[in-house]
Amino acid sequence: MGVVIIDGSTVRNFVTDEEHFNKCMDESFTSLDLNDDGVLCRSELRKAFESLRLIEAHFGVDISTPPEKLNELYDSIFDKFDLDHSNTVDRQEFKSEMKKILLAIADGLGSCPIQMALEDDDQSNFLKKAADHEAANLVANQPSCS
Repeated sequence: MGVVIIDGSTVRNFVTDEEHFNKCMDESFTSLDLNDDGVLCRSELRKAFESLRLIEAHFGVDISTPPEKLNELYDSIFDKFDLDHSNTVDRQEFKSEMKKILLAIADGLGSCPIQMALEDDDQSNFLKKAADHEAANLVANQPSCS
């Protein structure tokens, strides 16, 4: 487990580095597309959000949410991602909505840094990817000692 400190600029810089952001989104999309058909169905996108446990836990304590409420919530999330109402989410729709979500997180964080404990091997966490991106940029911009 590692600890990172991020703020809105960390997340915003990750999103605005188009090449890196698109690569990360493509990798995530591919890992979510369980049947390799090039689109995400409701169950594939739901599985991704369930794995994040955003709904079922509150400050680390499991809470009970009625199944019908969870279905309603996950359906509304899917509908938000399904921009063309095709009943599937393609790669571009996924990138577009993830960009909006991450920029909203960046706006919410603003310049106030937060400390996060993250699993080192969690490659699906976009905030970890943003922190890793920032760290890589810091290392790349360090003057060399020749």
